[in-house]
Amino acid sequence: MTSIARSRGDIVVGVDTHKDNHVGVVLDGVGGRLANLTVSATPAGYARLAEWAGTYGRVVAYGVEGTGSYGAGLASYLRRQGAKVIEVNRPSRKADRRANGKSDTLDAEHAAREVLAGTSTAVPKTADGAIETLRLVKIARDTAVKAHTAAMIALKATLVTGGDDLRAELEHLTDYKLIVACAALAAEDLTSPAGGMRHVLGSLARRWLQLHEEIKVHSRLLKQLTKTTAPALIEAFGIGPDVATELLLAAGDNTDRIRSESAYAKLCGACPIPASSGRTTRHRLNRGGNRQANSALYRTVVVRMRWHEPTIAYVARRTAEGLSKREIIRCLKRYLAREVFLLLPAPVVDNRRLDAA
Repeated sequence: MTSIARSRGDIVVGVDTHKDNHVGVVLDGVGGRLANLTVSATPAGYARLAEWAGTYGRVVAYGVEGTGSYGAGLASYLRRQGAKVIEVNRPSRKADRRANGKSDTLDAEHAAREVLAGTSTAVPKTADGAIETLRLVKIARDTAVKAHTAAMIALKATLVTGGDDLRAELEHLTDYKLIVACAALAAEDLTSPAGGMRHVLGSLARRWLQLHEEIKVHSRLLKQLTKTTAPALIEAFGIGPDVATELLLAAGDNTDRIRSESAYAKLCGACPIPASSGRTTRHRLNRGGNRQANSALYRTVVVRMRWHEPTIAYVARRTAEGLSKREIIRCLKRYLAREVFLLLPAPVVDNRRLDAA
């Protein structure tokens, strides 16, 4: 791990991002703090920040916090200007902030020093291609699923307080038949509790049906997009649209930012963590990385352990060697991460895939 700067004249800029404004701090090549500036979170503010930083020397890199949220616009602007952008994690509140305090300027300086020291090296996602579209569709689907579940829970909880006759009529029905029956209820007299109960049950049931149709639309779109974006990944055993979406979102549109299959495994929290001491040599589960992608790997491994013959044979062999089920699953997730990395789509540049250019 080496410093990114080469001389005192090299400039590193750290940026603490917020919804309305961004704070930048300039460091020289040996870590000296030169200046700080606050700009608005607008294209004009981005241009002002870049112009200001350039007055202090040759800018070798920008360290930007929150490149996937408040810093997305700034990162995109700097990338279009040909600048090198590095994603920096926010400082730990329990460690650095407790010792050094907390302010936007201190956070921006922390970002610059992380880049200068070579501690932060991650290239941010470009979020300008088909995988970004997948992310947005998934947001719509996930929120609809959450509301869908909440509507069913609310309906059943409300029905419990209904009259004996209404409960006898509805409670024995399966979920879908219950929804259909409740959707047909009409409130004859809203001034009575019975009428209010029928009104609420009907409203919740119709909401559930509407969300049910919306979820089907989003699911069809996710299936279509994943099949178009990564057809080889979808064809892999045990990987469906939901799993493929999570694994693609972890990589991003610019899949070339992930240098190796080992880096992708670490990104997904599937790399082994040494846990050796004395005469004991072993590895443990990784509790870091992208937990959604890790969960997707786990679900695929569970399916393969039940239905995939090579995986079944591997489990039997490793069990005979004395490994626990947890350790076997850790190994399988690592192997699967390698397989997925090789199936990721090539990045798109100027509307062309690099592997087809």
